[in-house]
Amino acid sequence: MKGFAERVNVIEEYYFSQKLKEVKKLQMEGKPIINMGIGSPDLPPHPSVVEALCDTARDSNSHGYQNYQGIPELRKSFSDFYLKYYHVHLSHLDEILPLIGSKEGILHVSMTFMDEGDHVLIPDPGYPTYSSVSKMLGLKPIYYRLRKENNWYPDFEELENFDLSKVKLMWVNYPHMPTGAKADLDLFERLVNFAKKHDILLVNDNPYSFILEDTPKSIFQVEGAKEIAIELNSLSKTANMAGWRVGCVTGNSENIKAITKVKSNVDSGMFLGIQNAAIAALNLDRDWYNSLNQVYGLRRELLWKFAEKLNLEFSIDTVGMFIWAKLPNGINCRDYVDKLLYEKNIFVTPGDIFGKQGEGWVRLSLCVKNEEIEAAIKRLEFL
Repeated sequence: MKGFAERVNVIEEYYFSQKLKEVKKLQMEGKPIINMGIGSPDLPPHPSVVEALCDTARDSNSHGYQNYQGIPELRKSFSDFYLKYYHVHLSHLDEILPLIGSKEGILHVSMTFMDEGDHVLIPDPGYPTYSSVSKMLGLKPIYYRLRKENNWYPDFEELENFDLSKVKLMWVNYPHMPTGAKADLDLFERLVNFAKKHDILLVNDNPYSFILEDTPKSIFQVEGAKEIAIELNSLSKTANMAGWRVGCVTGNSENIKAITKVKSNVDSGMFLGIQNAAIAALNLDRDWYNSLNQVYGLRRELLWKFAEKLNLEFSIDTVGMFIWAKLPNGINCRDYVDKLLYEKNIFVTPGDIFGKQGEGWVRLSLCVKNEEIEAAIKRLEFL
């Protein structure tokens, strides 16, 4: 054997892949770990979603390969969903491509639009997969800082001072993970204008727009955005289907056609039962989201109490599935996380896995039942 590919040397195993092994080992040793680290919904999908999956699975004709673009009914449901909740028109014929989770879309988009050596703008802090995929493909990550003082929005003056001559793509993610900064149409308009000015493809990763957000937003609500932007979306958080792996990429027909070329050489489409389940999820009414947010709202209030017990600073004017909390000055986030894990059997996420700007911060997940958060608060009484 002549060794591994060079790309294996430029990336590390995904943080949660590593750390959750450690957490699982502690649990097997009998430690009562309360996991506030990962954003995996613990609530079930709507019963109609499960029923759609089961009904399809019982049909003996449902188990073959599926269309690379997804069934027309699924694309139509995504189109109706965008129109109903974002007031955005997308053609189900050629402006929507279903994905096996939007995470794979990050790879497909990067492979479609970027060549080795191209530069890509990545938010710091931001989703680690933007960086790891870029490194695997031999791209040059250019990190742009998001700071609390600027509401975790890009500093456009700073961006204009970058060498943008080789930048082909810019990742943005609003509502933002991990900070919870809200989506804002004025921000989207500035991003679209910036991308047009510099001939950069703008990619908005949009899985959190319904979590504790009264008015969901899409980049395509900005006039002319389709000319320069595409958007990823997902049912992982909005429909509690994280393990089902259902998402989509949306944009103009030319861009979607190009992404389809890449995707069709990688997989053969998702199981028909999951597609029918996704249709059921996309057709849920506003009551579903209201009930979901009622649960998350109560959990968020408890997590605020938990963070206060730890003397952490946080904003209450945020959305999404996480609390982004600042540690006291001078405390290393990895050391803090390990201390909390080993002394109190509570796992939270260190902020530096999301970038240099995340040092000194931790992320707390709302995917924890009320009684577990209350138990965690009690454990802190003897700090």
